[in-house]
Amino acid sequence: MILGLNFSEIIEIIRLTIFVSCLSTLLAFFLAIPAAFFLYFHHFPGRKLLISLINTAMGLPPVVVGLLVALLFWRSGPLGSLRLMYTPAAIITAQIFLAWPIITGLTLASLYQVDPDLLLQARALGASRKQLYLVLWKEARLGEISAIMAAFGAVISEVGAVLMVGGNIKGHTRVLTTAILQETRLGNFSLAIFLALILLAISLTINWFLTSWQQKVIRPWRYQSWK
Repeated sequence: MILGLNFSEIIEIIRLTIFVSCLSTLLAFFLAIPAAFFLYFHHFPGRKLLISLINTAMGLPPVVVGLLVALLFWRSGPLGSLRLMYTPAAIITAQIFLAWPIITGLTLASLYQVDPDLLLQARALGASRKQLYLVLWKEARLGEISAIMAAFGAVISEVGAVLMVGGNIKGHTRVLTTAILQETRLGNFSLAIFLALILLAISLTINWFLTSWQQKVIRPWRYQSWK
């Protein structure tokens, strides 16, 4: 027992928190990158409106996301037959909806910061479309990693949407944020603080890893230019 909570229960809460947060961020990344590249290379009617909607969705209230996912997975909803409501899958879905516009918007912004002359030079040298994508991907890596960090920070700290679609069921859908909320409501502040410290430690560890990856990408001349 740790502050009134079984050790195995704490481990399960931590495990589920890391699993749903990392998986939802990863899936959102794989869905967002093609969307960002498509918007960068293609111009069509309504494109500016679509980008504006994506940028607006970056600040979408989590309870709205929770409501939309709940409407999808409710028994009378279009995906109700899947019986995903109050499951980890529902939490992951909600977190993907939260993370996708963040990664898409920030990645698209990082693509626009790449020097256009670099792509023109690559085309002049006979680069294929795939090679152009790889060049652009490489040059925009710093922004892409920042997008991942921002999205991960948003999903691991989320409580409203997670509570709505997950239900905070003990041993099934309870994650650190909902556990902290519950213990605070019960007046168990020592346990709530303990869980909050664990949440901060997880966030710090993941962001330290991503920051280290990001720093390796930075060219040495960026440092040398300050000498």
